[in-house]
Amino acid sequence: MKYQGRNSAVTGGGSANLLDKARAPRLLDQVRACCRVRHYSLRTERAYVSWIRRFILANGKRHPCELGAAEVTAFLTHLATHGQVAASTQNQALAALLFLYRTVLETDLPWLEDVVRAKRPRRIPVVLSRDEVNRLLAALDGVHWLMAGLLYGSGIRLMECLRLRVKDVDFARNEITIRDGKGGKDRRVPLPRTLRDALERQLQRARLLHERDLASGHGEARLPYALARKYPSAGREWGWQFVFPSQQLSRDPLDGALRRHHLDEAGLQRAVKRALHTAGIVKLASCHTLRHSFATHLLGSGADIRTVQELLGHKDVTTTQIYTHVLNRGGQGVLSPLDRA
Repeated sequence: MKYQGRNSAVTGGGSANLLDKARAPRLLDQVRACCRVRHYSLRTERAYVSWIRRFILANGKRHPCELGAAEVTAFLTHLATHGQVAASTQNQALAALLFLYRTVLETDLPWLEDVVRAKRPRRIPVVLSRDEVNRLLAALDGVHWLMAGLLYGSGIRLMECLRLRVKDVDFARNEITIRDGKGGKDRRVPLPRTLRDALERQLQRARLLHERDLASGHGEARLPYALARKYPSAGREWGWQFVFPSQQLSRDPLDGALRRHHLDEAGLQRAVKRALHTAGIVKLASCHTLRHSFATHLLGSGADIRTVQELLGHKDVTTTQIYTHVLNRGGQGVLSPLDRA
């Protein structure tokens, strides 16, 4: 899928040149196509397209083929100095540009290896105490209480919670299967017994909504990858529906079909922010803080770090070890010398 340059069809005559230009996809459409071929998430696709567009606009709408190491470095430097973006944001922009040159334009440029990546600071995550978690959950209600309870009780990420399908909830084994999590990995997490009844009621409400959609000619959930072609009717089956469906039908941004998607993450984020204020918690917490609290509290109660690593879906145990710093204890424990006085 190599880019058709401005002078790529000059030898074919004027009419052939215009025809080739008309057939050649636009650069950003090529970026989208390359992302979808590699099964990148829609969020990643949108982020890459956004950064590439900003890079082109920052360089006077010149084509990336005409740009090089100096322009890439200047763009990343501008983000850090004038935009004052975090290192993770700067690295995301660099990843988008590397994807553009290596994958979309298929350009082997040696200077790509020499571009300096911003060093991400290693920060200790914010963690709520058990009392703070209880106060936070007490300030929530309804579906927001249930989802926040799953974030803390199962240690799952926000989008993993929203993307849960009915078939992945196993009440008999008290476990939830997380499909295609971060890094494309599946894993199993515990289903808190405290949430069983509320989750069953949520599934009953979701089923009534699904049956109403079927009666009105809808009720088809989006299936991952090519399953919709392999199993044409599977999208209407109850097991493939979202546990937390949206209240409205919406157009799928990938194929334009009218479907019922899952709830928007912004709703729970706003609810948690309000609950933090209501509970009088001044820590800079978020939905992801509940996942951090899950890991820290498990380790604090004596759980094996390898088990916690598997539950969180971390690739490397060193990522999980950050929570031992939150506990403020080593192998023998640490006691302040003032407390010994």
